[in-house]
Amino acid sequence: MTALLPIILTASHIVLVADAVPKFNVDQTCHRAGEVSVSLGRSAGDCRRDEEDAHSKLQQDWAQYTPAQRTGCVRFSSLGSSPSYVELLTCLEMAKQAKELPEASKAVTSGQR
Repeated sequence: MTALLPIILTASHIVLVADAVPKFNVDQTCHRAGEVSVSLGRSAGDCRRDEEDAHSKLQQDWAQYTPAQRTGCVRFSSLGSSPSYVELLTCLEMAKQAKELPEASKAVTSGQR
């Protein structure tokens, strides 16, 4: 039973993550983005506004995504050191649209026919 405790705690944490919009440090994310995108004419402030808009949209629409979509996209958008609400929202929208595609239009992966 002791060996299963870390697995149980990890699994319960993943479920909790999927139940609510996660909290990201967008100041850190936008500071890095601002440094990189100076030549594109985008500031850290522009990034913060985009992140805040995406966060608001996520709060409104969170329930329309499946728990699997939320968990997978939270993991994806948290890779690396700069999590992003914009990336999370984009991932969720793509996952939702992919699920809604007609079965016949979905690409066959290599080795499956």
